[in-house]
Order: sequence, then C-alpha cells, then structure tokens
Amino acid sequence: MMTKPAASEKPFSGQPILTPTPTAPDRTIRRGDFPTIVQALDYAADQPTGINIHSLRGELVEVLPYAALRDQARALAGRLLALGLAPGDRVAIAADSDGDFLRAFFACQYAGLAPAPVPLPAPFGGKETYVDHVRRMILSAEARAALAPGALAPWFAQAAEGLDLLFTGALADLPDAGPERLPPPDPVGLCYLQFSSGSTRFPIGVAVTQAALMANVLAVGGPRGLGVNTSDRTVSWLPLYHDMGLVGMLLNSLAFQVSVDLLPTGAFVRRPGLWLDLISRRGATISYAPTFGYDLAARRSGAATLADLDLSTWRVAGLGGDMIRPEPLRGFAAAYAPAGFDSRAFTASYGMAEATLGLTLSPLGQGLKTDLADVDDLERRGRAGPPTRPGARRREFTLCGEALVGHRIEVRDETGAPLGERRVGRIFASGPSLMKNYFGEPDETAKALSADGWLDTGDLGYVLGGQIVITGRAKDLIIVNGRNVWPQDLEWTAEQEAPALRAGDVAVFSVHDDSGEEKVVALVQCRMSDAAARAALAAEVGNLLRARHGLEVRVAPVPPHSLPQTSSGKLSRSKAKALYVSGAFEPAPASLTA
Repeated sequence: MMTKPAASEKPFSGQPILTPTPTAPDRTIRRGDFPTIVQALDYAADQPTGINIHSLRGELVEVLPYAALRDQARALAGRLLALGLAPGDRVAIAADSDGDFLRAFFACQYAGLAPAPVPLPAPFGGKETYVDHVRRMILSAEARAALAPGALAPWFAQAAEGLDLLFTGALADLPDAGPERLPPPDPVGLCYLQFSSGSTRFPIGVAVTQAALMANVLAVGGPRGLGVNTSDRTVSWLPLYHDMGLVGMLLNSLAFQVSVDLLPTGAFVRRPGLWLDLISRRGATISYAPTFGYDLAARRSGAATLADLDLSTWRVAGLGGDMIRPEPLRGFAAAYAPAGFDSRAFTASYGMAEATLGLTLSPLGQGLKTDLADVDDLERRGRAGPPTRPGARRREFTLCGEALVGHRIEVRDETGAPLGERRVGRIFASGPSLMKNYFGEPDETAKALSADGWLDTGDLGYVLGGQIVITGRAKDLIIVNGRNVWPQDLEWTAEQEAPALRAGDVAVFSVHDDSGEEKVVALVQCRMSDAAARAALAAEVGNLLRARHGLEVRVAPVPPHSLPQTSSGKLSRSKAKALYVSGAFEPAPASLTA
C-alpha cells in the first residue's frame, strides 16, 4: 500500500513548524504480543512512530513520538509516587485528547497506578452537574489523586472537597521530585478503570487488568483480526474516556507501533469534514466511528469537500459503539465514493468495556453484511425468520462477525440453554479479555460474571452463519400485548420519516399505569417554539408509529439537547425515562411509573 510522506504543518503564525510522526512502512514491527502496555510502549519507543495531537480547528499542535512519551511518562511517574501514592492506587484523570492526558495515563502505568479516565464536561450539562459527576466517579474508583487540565482544575478541586486525596490539580502543579524507583510491570495487575457508558445505570468502574488488555489488543489487531501492519496509520476523533477511543484507537495502535492522529471529539462534532480531511492528508488506513459519525459526515458532505479528499487508503472503516444502521452507512459510501472510499472497508464489530473492547469482528474486505428478518416473527415468536410472506414487515440487521481468537459467544434462552440459529436470546461471552470485576461492586459483578467465567452482556441477539447479530438491549425491550418491540425501531421510523427530526432526536421507552399495563412513550426533541407546530409534530410522529408499528404511543415534545446521552454519545433511554417519570419534561400522568 502506498503511503503519503509526512507533511510539515505550521499550526499558528509565529510558532515552529511541526512534522507529524511518520507511518514508517520500513520499520520492524512487533504485533502486540507484550505482557503489559508498559513493555509495548518501551518497544514502540525504539521506532520513529508516535502520536500527533490536533486542535479544535484541526491544526497539528503537538507531536509526541513514542520515545518522548515514554521518557516524559517515566519522569512523571516518579513525581506521582513522590506524593505518597502506592502501586495499585487509582488516579482519576480528565480524558482530554491532549498530550497531558497521554503523559498522565502512561505515568500511571509506569508507577503501577491505575488511571481512571473521566469524561470532559458535556456541552449543555452545566458546571454543577459535571462537578457532581466527577465526585461520584472519584468515589466509585476510590481514587487517591485527581488530575485535570488547568481550566478544569478548580472544578476537580470542588468535586474532591472533603475527600482524602493526596493531590488534585494539573500536571504542572505536581511538586518536583527526584528519581523514584519504578515498580516492575505486573502482567496480572490492574491496568485501568474504564467507566461503563451508563446506558442503563450510573457508570461504575470496569476493572481491566494488563493481561485482559493485551489479550484484547492481540486478538483485535492480530492476523485473524484487523491484521495491523507497517503500512497502517490510525486517525481518531473518539473520546479517550470511552473504550473504543482509548483501547481501539490509541492502545491498539501503540501495541503495533502505529502512528496515531488524534482529533478532539468536539472538532468532529462541529466540523465532521475535519475527520475525513485528516484521513486524506495522512493516508490513514484505520479509523472507527459509531454509525452516527458516518451519518453526520455524509449529511455535511459537499462538492468542494470531495474535490480535496482522497480516501482510497482507508482499508478499515470500523463500526461499533452503537447499533449499526445499514442505511446511513450506504449513504456515506455513496457520498464519498467519488473521493475514493471503498464500501468494502466497512468492518462491523461488537464489544463493550466489560470485555476490554472487542468480542467479535466481521471479516476484512467484505463490507457490510446484513440480514432481513420478519418483524412479526421477531416480535411474537422470538425468531429472526426471513420475511417470506407478502407484505411482511421487515427489519434489517447487521452481521457483526465471529468471536475473536480465544473468545466465545453464546445466545441463550431464559433457562440458560444455548439457542440455535436465528433464535433471539440473551448474549453471553467468555475469553481472556473479560474484566476482573466491577471495581468495589461485588453484587454487580456477581450479576454480570458467572463463576465459570461467562459474561452476561445484557444484549439480545441471534447467531447466523457463525456471526453474531445484535437486536438491542434486554433492559430496553418493550413488551406490549405479547409483542417484543425494540425501541430503536420506533425511534428510527420517526427520525427517518418525520422531516423535522434528526438522528438522536427521539427516545422511546415504556412505563406502567395503575393497572400494570405497559404504555409506550416517545420523547421527541422539538426545535419549534410555536405551540401549534409542536402539537402538529407530536401528532405526525404518533400517526407514523401507529401506521408503521401498530402501536399507540404517547408523544411528548421536549426541548433541543434535552435527551440525555451516555459518555460514548449514545442515547440513554433509562435516564430519559427517569426524567420523564419525575416530571422533568412536563407533568407526567400521576398513574405512570417506571
């Protein structure tokens, strides 16, 4: 594969010209087979590759070769230990896409500490909400220190008030210290805490060991996974407090000594074209995003953008992090085919923080593979049968691949017995990259992890030709008159067919009235202030859902940006439901309960 030479960039007037780390196709690669991520960084430090950090405007602002990252992290590790921190202690770190987060994360690794990446403030969340969120995470991790960028340091200090922390503040505020003896790497020790995305509950810390991380890295990037090689280069806008950004894009690349270009998540949200421009300029080969990322980029494409892009090097256009929706992806492929994008690059996957990252991966170079299921068969009989009846309602699902090397996937019924092909049930997984536990939460751990090492993923799906197909979250399933209804089906119908709505504008869930009957509710983000227009939108959505799904749905317009999201950017139906029942959007009927 041809790779473009590294280009020099001048981010701001008067500042020195920066040269991004090269792809280095002639380097000697070691393919992820390290006992710990510390040893992976030590090896990568002998290569010319590294991490390139970009601003909100897409400008290159810091070049961090792996050699520099190792040296800076080791020096910082000594300063952390000088605070009185001991190996095994947890350190909360604001996970900005910048050099300080990288230095702090790897300093913890060299010091034998366990970093706990904390999300950045949400755009519309407010200070008090964020401070409370950080405090709860610090308490959940039982952290002994908390690190944040200078601008957020006062907020972290407020979050830590009254807690027994040895240090709270920015890296620059750490006291100077002489060299400290660093502990040897521990292959079975705790590597980091990954807060779960919180789609069904408040995030709790997933304890990931060094062994689990390296097993996942090897399985995902190895020859039976992505087949990472010396010609590869990664571009990512995914947040580093989420497993797909931290493990999939950053740590996986480092373990294969691949150069990474990081773009802040906020930069992508404001200007999705920056993501594609960076892939084009760097000749990147690997980049992941949830479906909504591709959809956003497709909807904001333009002739001028296409004329400047070359996406022909992009061999792994990874998919994960949410339900994979085929139609928006076809739209993306059509929009960027003139720029050289090959739809065969689409690579579906399935995983979660409790499994470090990946559990399955679809075959490379085959593009998106889907299955059509009869919706009535699915809802009433729990079987994803092909739609053979004339006029049958259809649902298209994405095949997410077979289990990664060393891992197993099973679909089970309510008794725990494995189900055959096309039978919908609860998904269980086992393998070397499963979490150690939910940190400090033995009861939650016992619910998710069995004594024989199987993880209850909480997801529903079926197997087809050896590949897993995800149909939704078990806790989100709506049961009405003997039908199993997936809320995302209703959400997608409304978003696709109501012209005033966009992706992410609808949250559907069920509540119960006094008689115990299940009622379906749809919260719809409405950008109209006129009462008549809001009522008309609610009526339109209600009619759509009645016509397409045969359901009576209470439609409640809510303000823009009011539907809650998880740390990974997914809709949190459980939080939306709790807000609705509490009367946060409008006075809910007193007879309704969660």
